[in-house]
Amino acid sequence: MPWQHLDGIGPKQWRCGHCGYSVANDKGFWTDESTHRRIYICPNCSKPTFFDEGGSQFPGVTPGNEVQHLPNDLEKLYREARVGCSVSAFTASVLASRKLLMSVAVGQGAKEGLKFIEYVEYLAAHGFIPPNGKTWVDHIRRKGNEATHEIALMSQQDAEELVGFSEMLLKFVYEFPNRVPKAP
Repeated sequence: MPWQHLDGIGPKQWRCGHCGYSVANDKGFWTDESTHRRIYICPNCSKPTFFDEGGSQFPGVTPGNEVQHLPNDLEKLYREARVGCSVSAFTASVLASRKLLMSVAVGQGAKEGLKFIEYVEYLAAHGFIPPNGKTWVDHIRRKGNEATHEIALMSQQDAEELVGFSEMLLKFVYEFPNRVPKAP
């Protein structure tokens, strides 16, 4: 359904927080010249993006990429971590990335109820972490512990970094093995 009563509000280029495409448009909705608040409509997905007077974008861009062949629960958890970043819920995103590590380990055969470090050790011992990858998987654990056990809030950089590391782990464990053609 097309938007009604669109105005020319000046050109804007942005990465859509809904569809992820880099887009540009000069049509949308505005409040008045003094506030510079604008709603632009994505020409790709037709969804609205709000820009406040400081230029902040809502929804923000979701970091990371889709990962193929994930079990449904892991897909939802990874999406939570990504979307958390786009809505400035950085501590929640870090916590979702931490939980994702535990879920991957249990999904690959680790017992439930282990200490968190034991999940990281399980993934490393059973070949689910790529060479030289234990340091970044342990970084997810440490940042997740900080978010869980300390009062400090996590930053955008923390959350986006952990989403990126989580993506690589998920691709290594789930996506890449499923790209190999099956033997007849």
